[in-house]
Amino acid sequence: MKISTTLMAVFSMTAFSIVQAQQNDTLKELHLNDVIIREYRLLGGMEHLPDMKDNVIYAGKKTEVIRLDKISADLSTNNTRQVFAKVPGVTIWENDGSGIQAGIATRGLSPNRSWEFNVRQNGYDISSEVFGYPETYYTPPMEAVEKIEVVRGAASLQYGPQFGGLLNYQIKKGNPNKVISYEMQQTLGSYNLFNTYNAMGGTYKKFSYYGFLHHRSAEGWRNNSRYGIYTGYFSANYQLSRKINIAAEYTNMNYESQQAGGLTDAQFAENHRQSFRERNWFAAPFNVASLTFKYDISPSVNLQIKSFATIAQRNSVGFTKSITTKDSINATTLQYNARQVDRDEYQNYGTEARVSAKYRLLGRPHIFAGGIRTYRGSTKRNQLGTGTTGNDFDLTLTNPQYGRSLSFGTINYAVFAENIFQIGKRLKVVPGIRFEYIANQSEGYINTTQTGTLTSNNRVRKLLLYGIGTEFKLTEKTTLYGNYSLAYRPVTFSELTPSATTEIIDPNLKDASGFNADLGYRGAVKNYLNFDVGIFYLHYDNRIGTITQNAAPFKTNIGTSVSKGIESYIEIDVVKMFTDKSKLGSISLFASNAFIDAKYVKWNNPDIINDPAKSIVNKRVENAPQYIHRFGANYYLKGFAASFQLSSVGNVFTDAANTELPNATATTGKLSAYQLMDVSLSYRFLEKYNVKVGVNNLGNEEYATRRAGGYPGPGILPGNGRNTYVSFGASF
Repeated sequence: MKISTTLMAVFSMTAFSIVQAQQNDTLKELHLNDVIIREYRLLGGMEHLPDMKDNVIYAGKKTEVIRLDKISADLSTNNTRQVFAKVPGVTIWENDGSGIQAGIATRGLSPNRSWEFNVRQNGYDISSEVFGYPETYYTPPMEAVEKIEVVRGAASLQYGPQFGGLLNYQIKKGNPNKVISYEMQQTLGSYNLFNTYNAMGGTYKKFSYYGFLHHRSAEGWRNNSRYGIYTGYFSANYQLSRKINIAAEYTNMNYESQQAGGLTDAQFAENHRQSFRERNWFAAPFNVASLTFKYDISPSVNLQIKSFATIAQRNSVGFTKSITTKDSINATTLQYNARQVDRDEYQNYGTEARVSAKYRLLGRPHIFAGGIRTYRGSTKRNQLGTGTTGNDFDLTLTNPQYGRSLSFGTINYAVFAENIFQIGKRLKVVPGIRFEYIANQSEGYINTTQTGTLTSNNRVRKLLLYGIGTEFKLTEKTTLYGNYSLAYRPVTFSELTPSATTEIIDPNLKDASGFNADLGYRGAVKNYLNFDVGIFYLHYDNRIGTITQNAAPFKTNIGTSVSKGIESYIEIDVVKMFTDKSKLGSISLFASNAFIDAKYVKWNNPDIINDPAKSIVNKRVENAPQYIHRFGANYYLKGFAASFQLSSVGNVFTDAANTELPNATATTGKLSAYQLMDVSLSYRFLEKYNVKVGVNNLGNEEYATRRAGGYPGPGILPGNGRNTYVSFGASF
């Protein structure tokens, strides 16, 4: 198709044309007449990151990009099993149906609030505290997300120590062709679900902007699980000159979520919708801001500086005893027991400066990308407070002193660099290195006794991480890729303190370290087949986990684990196999499969359990299913689309000892495999309007993906049963 020179810049942002643009130092200096562009985009909303984007190198890494406007998913409730369906091997915790917090992981890692990922929004951190408390309480509403970028463990060289990799939510931008544009989506669903999303954006000369207001509330599928969430966002972008661009963003999120609590396995079998906790609440007000400066120093050299801040809280109040202890009225006072109040405050500030340079050496184009990072995090943790005997969300204390009060601080400096060496026409080799300085400090008291006071405790790490990636282009649209990168994970603040139950913490916890390795083959066959098939190996030393010791949970460095397996994504358009033009529409089928062998290969603490026969060597890693299969079929005809998805996930153990039968409090024990079906229909008409309907968990499967030892309530946590939704949207 013919396009003007102006539109060429837009099309060059697609996955393959951007790579060609980056390898051409003089691209910005050319003045072209009309040209012909053959645009290439993967089927079904899936893409791969280019060789370099925003001064970060992705060549030689396993990457996935999910385009939210191209997939069939229930965005109104942030349904993660549908959103991440085509990313093979994603483990998902589904236990409240609210979509407020996404809990995902890959390769046998824990999905707990996505804490094994470096979670970002538009390239900046959004977790509670990156090193000390990387749990992510804020997840943007999926209606506001343009695309989600996923990089497996090799992201550690560019984004810092973690085993899971990168999870980056890219928020939509203002319409470049209108001064004012508006979009909205209004959704009603089962159990009084109400979701409203309203956004406005546009461009005026050198200024562009985008903002949204979002609210979602519901009674919840389980008893005692109602919630309400409010999110607001605004971004402004100004092109100061041809070479300089500045941008600012601000996000505010607040919610209150009633925690239905856990169940014993017998209660789950009897009625998995029931709840025995009606006074437990959770809230996490979040404020995140960023300021970005971009400077095209020359056609070959670019500088980007991004500063960001997070000021947030984590608040909970409830009766946190085990599920076998009744939260009943006191026979003497005729009142409920006093609830426990736990509160965290986070203040985090950071800056990342990244530079990229394109250069030629020995007649070949190469790319260098590197940068520096500074970060300071502060966490104030007050726990075991004596609260009220009421039912509503109320953080009032009846005793002014908390049972536990701690202050944590983190200082982080990092220097990192990677380089794409082009060897011949087809081979790229990408070595990288990162030096990390991490200093943690903690002080306070863990109980009010004389022995419970902590002296100031400083811990300093100086780390050198390195890795190497490679790509070999077999054909125009297919590539072999491989990567090896070191990874590291400091002991977190939450691992140093017990949860809301009787959990015991090993005082000699050590940091975890290891590496990720990938080898894969990805690409496309003509315009009807996409694929990405690979193998992986993850080595995880000093893994922290929980075992049962003296009938109580004990958190310690339980040993070394190895996760290895196959990750495979294949999607085919059966109509385009035969013709590009069909009056019958388009039918696409996809299969996202992962086979995961995650086991312990070393037992660090044989003295903890007196019986050597109970060693965890060759035991399966907790929360790691042996298989994750997701299949889907999509039909498109003009403005009509229909989608069917089947998710099949294997059973998991919930402790390192691989306890088969549940304990009395249901905090350990095997969770059964499950299969879920989801269907959705949508119709876009008059170019501006859409209607969507869907049924989640069509077969009303009874299943559970996790057990909890503390919040959101000890015991087995059921997944949602069948629920439906209908949605209407428009854009102007």
